[in-house]
Amino acid sequence: MKTETGLPYQRDQLYGRDRHSVPAARRFAVWSLHYWGLAEWGRAEDVALCTSELATNALLHGVPSGRGFLLRVRYDGAVVRVEVHDSGGGTPRIPEDPADAAEGGRGLLLVSALSDKWGVGERNPGKVVWAEFAR
Repeated sequence: MKTETGLPYQRDQLYGRDRHSVPAARRFAVWSLHYWGLAEWGRAEDVALCTSELATNALLHGVPSGRGFLLRVRYDGAVVRVEVHDSGGGTPRIPEDPADAAEGGRGLLLVSALSDKWGVGERNPGKVVWAEFAR
């Protein structure tokens, strides 16, 4: 499913560094799926949960004081992609030792388990952490 220009459907929303941003980002992702007619899609809850995890990680590790993050949800008819753009440094990773997951990284374990692919891209400043879900 693409627009008249051949580009994928895309929804963007900016969020501030605030604890209310995570549930708002999740609602926005769910709303986007409804908007595109994917409300009954079997993976909508996976998309919602991964959006929450990526937004939480951005707030905890990637959003300096006075800044926020961008949530981008894209759909091209075959794949839903959730991207969280932040201005923080570092590269998110899944802990290699399960004992280290007690200190953090469990959110990325969920993203890795629920999505088909996930990764980290560069932006200046910061990074883009994304997850994809095949339809």
